[in-house]
Amino acid sequence: MLGTLYLVATPIGNLNDMTARAIETLTSVGVIACEDTRHTRKLLNHFGISNKLVSYHEHNEKERSDELAGYLEQGISVAVVSDAGMPGISDPSFLIVRRAIEIGADVVTIPGPAAFVAGAVASGLSTDAIFFGGFLPSRKTERRKRLQELAHVPATLAFYESPRRIAATLTDCLDTLGDRDAVVARELTKLHEQFHRGKLSKLADEFSSATAKGEIVLLIDRDRKTSTTVGEGLTLPMRVAELEAEGIEFKTALKQAAKEFGIGKSEAYRQVQAEKK
Repeated sequence: MLGTLYLVATPIGNLNDMTARAIETLTSVGVIACEDTRHTRKLLNHFGISNKLVSYHEHNEKERSDELAGYLEQGISVAVVSDAGMPGISDPSFLIVRRAIEIGADVVTIPGPAAFVAGAVASGLSTDAIFFGGFLPSRKTERRKRLQELAHVPATLAFYESPRRIAATLTDCLDTLGDRDAVVARELTKLHEQFHRGKLSKLADEFSSATAKGEIVLLIDRDRKTSTTVGEGLTLPMRVAELEAEGIEFKTALKQAAKEFGIGKSEAYRQVQAEKK
């Protein structure tokens, strides 16, 4: 008999969000794999759980996955938790899930909080389609490139971001995506939970001088102007050509078209160049 692999969600802030099923599961398994044993031990102590803990994080995930698979093969059930939220959502679990599937062990999800979901449903932005992009690249060039790739995804964009990078990220979002509606959600479910809502330009200005603290979810509205206009048959390169035909020089035409389509000048230029190629 193989053990079962459980993926157990833990609170993202408020310990009262821990489910009875999660407590029951963590109490019953032979091994609990977690990102930070000190952090998780505090959580377990709060609920009177004293099971064996092993570390399982991005730096030892490959080696530890083989070890955990060994437990499953011995009939010992294993639970994976992250420091907060759902394992596998910008946290380790992918490799051990693959190993469990390979050896034929059952994989069971014990659902619970996920920060980007909590942020999205209270953001005031559309939730009929949500694209979760995890953490954006830390370097400016790679971050802007990634944002350009996602510029026309027909969904609310959701990202995790660190307090020290949120100001630079908001500026990059404004320059790349245009001045869309957005929300910065901080410290979700905690005592100092806050939602900062407004245009990207407003938020970029707000956080340019403020010292952000706590875990952050950044939510950005979809590219509504482009999707509407393109649906009517007019693309941005076509609009630039129209303006140039009216005698407007290229840079001014590009800037005006970018504003009409609700995107940044760099993304507008990329589209024009792609059309030419």
